[in-house]
Amino acid sequence: MLVVEPITHIRLDERGVAWIADSNVKVIEVAMDHSAYDWDAEEIHAAHPHLPLAQIHAALSYYHDHKTELDGQMERQLENYQRLRSETGGPLTRAALQARLQDE
Repeated sequence: MLVVEPITHIRLDERGVAWIADSNVKVIEVAMDHSAYDWDAEEIHAAHPHLPLAQIHAALSYYHDHKTELDGQMERQLENYQRLRSETGGPLTRAALQARLQDE
């Protein structure tokens, strides 16, 4: 008799966000590394050595199973980042910070 053992490297929180089990890493974070840098599982493991390869492969599998949804989330996060960055006008220099403190 063939026994199939479920793999449980991914868990969903109460909001439906996918996390790598027993870690504080979201699946979307691994997906971003894969998508943005074109990293494979070995390269992602080098960047996140605390994650076993099996968990990284599970995260990538989850990503590919939910690619449209996760790509949309990544695009919205990038747009939000770009919007916030444009609203702040760039990094605050030491001189600008000192000028602001003197004005207060």
